[in-house]
Amino acid sequence: MLAVVAAAALFGTAGAARELGPDGTTPLGVGAARIVIGTAVLWSAVWWAHSRGSIPAVAAPIRSNRWVILIGGLGVAIYTPMFFEAIERAGVAVGTIVGVGSGPFFAGALEWAWRGVRPSPWWALGTAVTVTGGAVLVLAQDAGRPTTEPGDAVGIVVALAAGFGYALYSVTSKVVMERGVDPVLTLAATFLVGSTAVALLAVGEPFGWITSGTGLLMALQLGVLATGFAYLLYGYGLQRLSSATTVTLVLAEPLTATMLAVLVLDESIVAGAWIGIVGLLVGLLIVGRTAHVSFEPVPDDHPG
Repeated sequence: MLAVVAAAALFGTAGAARELGPDGTTPLGVGAARIVIGTAVLWSAVWWAHSRGSIPAVAAPIRSNRWVILIGGLGVAIYTPMFFEAIERAGVAVGTIVGVGSGPFFAGALEWAWRGVRPSPWWALGTAVTVTGGAVLVLAQDAGRPTTEPGDAVGIVVALAAGFGYALYSVTSKVVMERGVDPVLTLAATFLVGSTAVALLAVGEPFGWITSGTGLLMALQLGVLATGFAYLLYGYGLQRLSSATTVTLVLAEPLTATMLAVLVLDESIVAGAWIGIVGLLVGLLIVGRTAHVSFEPVPDDHPG
């Protein structure tokens, strides 16, 4: 659980890094650079583990699980551009809350349908409290910023698609890990599929910013720390927890992003946001304390 929360903290550094980065970037271009560099970090970790004998075989596990990995890669490819599009259409606050907040519920449904495990009332309660707390936090903070153009309904649908993509690659990765494949190799293979698709989508984006000092530092921070190293931690946690519990714990990300905005970008926490912070922490505590009972196998004679 600590590994997943640490991963969420690293995910939460992305907003501050983007804000401090150079001008002339686009959301899809930055996202493509981030995921490509992150994939390279994951494959470097695979090579290092393979050279030490920790991962004895690489090609065979991928080949035997290729269809599940392809589906997971599709989830990565859906999440990245859809999340950016949701933010453009619905706004940062609404796009983030709907995209990230819907992920646990999609993961719970997919986990029940695919892996035959169903969520407990404690997981549902903890997730609902966490999502609500995160929503209050983000919306309260966003209310104090200059108003931009109002979001549209399509942005909500796109954000839901992003949440589904996030859940899809988490659940499929869990399935592959349960078949005995190393978590680092599982995520590296999945991200290779997803990053290839995202890179193709971003072919027409401007990338001149990456040649500047601040642009290169931003790309490395996003790719190495906020993606590559973060997903090494995420994979460690995902191997030991249910997919839906893992995705719920990632909701610690808005808290990190808010704290960094205060410490680095000189923003202040408004009064209403403190209510969201308390709710978010209480929800994460419920999910964390009940992780061992959050999901249970569905009986063989279950009508579903």
